[in-house]
Amino acid sequence: MHTQTQDQDGIRPTAGISPAEERSIRSQITWRLLPLLFLCYIIAYIDRINVGFAKLQLQQVLGVDPAVFGRVYGLGAGLFFIGYFIFEVPSNLMLHRFGARIWIARIMVLWGLISMGMIFIKSTTGFYWMRFLLGAAEAGFFPGVLLYLTYWFPPRDRAKTVALFATGGVIAGIIGSPLSGMILGLNGLAGLAGWQWLFLIEGIPAVLLGIIVFAFLPNGPRQARWLTEAQGRWVETRIAEEAALSGQRQCHRLVDAFTSGRVWLLCLLYFLLNVGGYGYEMWLPSILKDFSGTSDFVVGFLNAIPYVAAAIAMLVVGRYSDRTGHRRWPVALGAMASALGFALSSLLHNPYLAMAALILAFVGLKSTLGPFWALGTAFLSGTGAAGGIALINSVGNLGGFAGPFLVGVIRDQTGSNLAALMMLGGVLLCMGLLALAIPEVSPPAEKAK
Repeated sequence: MHTQTQDQDGIRPTAGISPAEERSIRSQITWRLLPLLFLCYIIAYIDRINVGFAKLQLQQVLGVDPAVFGRVYGLGAGLFFIGYFIFEVPSNLMLHRFGARIWIARIMVLWGLISMGMIFIKSTTGFYWMRFLLGAAEAGFFPGVLLYLTYWFPPRDRAKTVALFATGGVIAGIIGSPLSGMILGLNGLAGLAGWQWLFLIEGIPAVLLGIIVFAFLPNGPRQARWLTEAQGRWVETRIAEEAALSGQRQCHRLVDAFTSGRVWLLCLLYFLLNVGGYGYEMWLPSILKDFSGTSDFVVGFLNAIPYVAAAIAMLVVGRYSDRTGHRRWPVALGAMASALGFALSSLLHNPYLAMAALILAFVGLKSTLGPFWALGTAFLSGTGAAGGIALINSVGNLGGFAGPFLVGVIRDQTGSNLAALMMLGGVLLCMGLLALAIPEVSPPAEKAK
C-alpha cells in the first residue's frame, strides 16, 4: 500500500500513485500538450505581428500621405487589440463552459481565415476593419491556454510552464521575421503583391492547426485517453492540494475576480508591459530599416536576433522563479532592465550598440511573462480563473493598441525614433516600480529536507 509521504515538492501523493508513476504522468502531460500549444502560439503570434512587415509595402496600397502614415499604421495595428479586448472575457467564459478542445479549435480556424482575408484590403477603412476582426477572432486564445494549463500544472510549476508556452511568441519572431522578409520578396508572383502573399501563406497554418486541436486536444485530465482514470484524478487532486497549501485566498467566483484589487493591479502592469512590448514589436522592422538601410530580407534576419535572446532569458527566469518561489522581483527587475535598454537605444549613435540596447529592452520585458502569469493564476480558480485571467489579458492588451499608436504619433511629430524609445522606456520603468506593490506569493510548502 502506498504511504502518504511527501514528494520532492512538499505535496503528499494520492494513494495508489507511485513516485515513478508521478514522474511518468508529469512527463506525459508536458510532452502531449505543450508542443502542440507551443506551435499554435507561434502561428498566433506570427499572424498578429506580421503586419509590421506588411507595413513596408502597405503605404502605397492604402494611398496614405507619408507625413501621416505612421499614425494610420499605428491605429490599424492597434485596432487588433480593441477587438481582442471586447471579446476576450466572453470567449474565455465560453471556453470554461464548452471545453478547450472545441473552443480553441474554433478560435484558430476563424482567425486563420480572417488573416488570409487581409489580402483583399484596398483602403484604410478596410485595413482598420480587418485588424479589428482579426483581434475579435483571436480573443480568448492566450488566456484560454493559460486557463487550460491550470487544469494540468500546479501553481509551483506555472512560471516555467507559462514561459515554455510563451516562448512560442519569441520563436515566432525568430521564424517569422526572416520568413516574412522572404515572402515579401514574392512581390508580383501570380499577380499578388508581397504583402498579400504574406497574409495568405501565414494564415493557412492556423486553420490546419485548429483542425488538429479539435482532433487531439483533451478538455482536461479526465478526458485524456493517454491517462487512466486514477491518473486523471491524481492530477486534479494534486492541483487542488497545492492551491490549498499555498495559503492564498482563492477567487473562485467571477465577481471575486472582477472586484479584486490585485487583479486590477495586474491589469495595469500587463497594460504597461504591452505598451512597451507591442510598441517595440510592431515598429522594430521600421526602426531597423531606418538605422541599417538594408533590404527587407536582411531586416528580417536582424529582427530575429532579439527574439533568440529573449527565448533563452524567458526559460532561465521562469525556472529560477519556480525554483525560488520568487515572482514579484523577477517581474520588477525585468521591467527595469527593459527600461534601461530603451533609454540606451535612444541615446546611442553607434548602430551596433543601439542594437544591443534594443536586445536588452526586449529580453527584459519578455523575461517577466513567466513570473507574471504565475502571480496571476496563483489565487484564481474556477469561473474566477476563467474571468480573471481573461480580464488581466484583455485590459492589459489594450496596451497593444496604445503602444503602436503612440510610437506612430511620436515618430510623425518628431521625425525620429528617440522620443518614442524614451516613452517606451518610461512605461517599463513605471511597470517595474508598480510590480513592487504586488504581494509576494509564498511557495506551497518547503521542499522536503
